[in-house]
Amino acid sequence: MKLLRSSAVVGLMTLLSRVLGLVRDILLARYLGAGVINDALITATKLPNLFRRMFAEGAFNAAFVPLYARRLEGEGEEAANNFAGEAFAALFFLVAIIVIAFQLTMPISLNLIGGGLGKVATGPEGVIPYDLAVLYARITMPYLIFMSLGALFSGMLNSKNHFAIAAFAPVFLNVVWIGFLIAQVQMDLPPERLAFWLAVGMTVSGVLQIGILIYGLRRAAIRLPLKRPRITPGVKRLFTLGVPGLIAAGITQINLLVTHNIATLKPGAPSWLYYSDRLYQLPLGMIGIAMGIALLPTLSRSLRAERHEEAMSTLNRATEIAAFLTLPAAFALFLIPDYLISTLFERGRFLESDSIQTAKALKMFALGLPAFVLIKVLTPTFFAREDTRTPMIFASASAVVNAGLGFLLFFTIGFYGLALATTLAAWGNVACLAVTQRKRGHFTLDSALKKSLPKMVIASALMGAAVYYLAALSEPYMNGHMLWDYTVMIVVCALGGAVYLALSLALRVFSPREIRAAFSKSKP
Repeated sequence: MKLLRSSAVVGLMTLLSRVLGLVRDILLARYLGAGVINDALITATKLPNLFRRMFAEGAFNAAFVPLYARRLEGEGEEAANNFAGEAFAALFFLVAIIVIAFQLTMPISLNLIGGGLGKVATGPEGVIPYDLAVLYARITMPYLIFMSLGALFSGMLNSKNHFAIAAFAPVFLNVVWIGFLIAQVQMDLPPERLAFWLAVGMTVSGVLQIGILIYGLRRAAIRLPLKRPRITPGVKRLFTLGVPGLIAAGITQINLLVTHNIATLKPGAPSWLYYSDRLYQLPLGMIGIAMGIALLPTLSRSLRAERHEEAMSTLNRATEIAAFLTLPAAFALFLIPDYLISTLFERGRFLESDSIQTAKALKMFALGLPAFVLIKVLTPTFFAREDTRTPMIFASASAVVNAGLGFLLFFTIGFYGLALATTLAAWGNVACLAVTQRKRGHFTLDSALKKSLPKMVIASALMGAAVYYLAALSEPYMNGHMLWDYTVMIVVCALGGAVYLALSLALRVFSPREIRAAFSKSKP
C-alpha cells in the first residue's frame, strides 16, 4: 500500500494536467466544434504524439529506466549519469532525423495518418482540410524532439523518487492552449487561424516542458553530461532492450494510425473520437499512467535487491488500488455518457448531434477503461525484469486484432466500432499479460486482492445505479448556463463518489489502518 503515496504524487499532478486538459477541450469544442478544421488540427497533433509514444514513452522509457536504476544501485550516480548522457545523444540524433524527414515530405507522408481528409475545399470557410493538416503538422512536428528528451529527463527524476516535477511538466501544453483559446474571445479569429496558433502553442509548450525538467534535474543534483552520439556498450544494451519495445509500440501506434485514417473517412468522426478519448483519459491518466510511472522504478529496485516477495506484494497492491479507483469511473462513463458529454461540450460550434455521436464512442471506451489501466500496471512487471520482448508480442497481437475489428465494425455498426475494437483488443492484451505472469510465478492474486475485488465491483455497480438516477433527477435543473450546469454535474458526480466511498467502507474494501499506512512515508 505504500506504493499509493508515490502514485498519489504523480496522480495529483496528472489530475491537474487532465483537469486543465478538460478545460482546454471544453474551449476547443466551443470555438472549433467537431468539423473539418478540428479534424485537421487533431490529425496534425497525432503525428508527433504517435512517434513520441513509440520512441519516448514506449520503447525508450521501458528500456532506459531499469538500466539507469541498475547503475544507480550498483555503480553509483556518476556511472548512471554518464549512461544517461550517452542515451541522450543517441535519442536526440535519432529523433532529429525523423523530424527532418517528415518536414521535408509532409505533403506526402501525412497520407499515413490523414489520408481520408478532404483534398478539395469544403464547408462554409472554403478550406482544404488536408492542406491545413499539412501546415499544422509541420508546426507541431518539432514537439517530438522536446517530448522525447523530456521522457529521458523524467525517467532520471522518477528513478530517484522525484516524481512531482516530471508529472507536472505536461501541464504546460494545456496552459498554453487555454491561453490561446481565451485570447480567441478578444481576437475573434476565424477557425483555421485559431487552429494555426494552437499548433504553434503545442511546440512552444514543448520548450517550456523541457525548461522545467532541466530545472528539476538541477534541483535534484542530477548531472547530465553532454556527449556526441556513438554506440557504446550502454547504448547497445539500451537498443537491445528497446528494439522489442519499439516494435511493440510501433505496431500499436501504426494500429492507431490505421484507426485514425479510417475515422477520417467520415467527416467529424476524428473529432468525436477525440473528445470521447479525452474524457476517459481523465481517470486513465490519473490512475493507470501514474501507477505505471511509480511502479516501474519501485519494482526494479525490489528485483535488483532480490526481494521477490516484496515485488509480488507491490504488484498486488498496485492492482488493488487501480481497480478501486477505475471501476467506479468505468461504470459512470458507461451509464451516463450523454449527460457528461452534453453538459461539458455542447455549446458554440459543438452541436447536439456531436454530443450524441461522441457519447456512443465514450460508452465503448468505458467498457475498456479497467483494461487500459491494467495494461499500465502489468507491463512494468516485464520491463522491471528487462523483458521487453513478451509485451511486444502481446501488443503486436492486440494491434492486429484492433485494426481488423476496427475496420470490420466501422463499416457495420459505425464509427464508434473503432472504440469498441480498441476495448476488445485491450482486454485480450490484459489476459495475455496476466496469464503469462501467473505461469512464470511473477504474479498471483493474494488473499487480500481476492476478497476486495468482488466488493469493489458491487460498490461500483451500486454507485453506477445511483449516478444514473441522480443524473436523470438533475436534468430539469439544467438551464443552459455553463457555470450552473457544471455545478449541477459536479454535485451529481460528488454524490456518486460519496455513495461509492460509503459502500466501500461498509463492505470493508480497505480498513482505515491500511489507508493511513498507504500515505505514510517510505524509504526509497
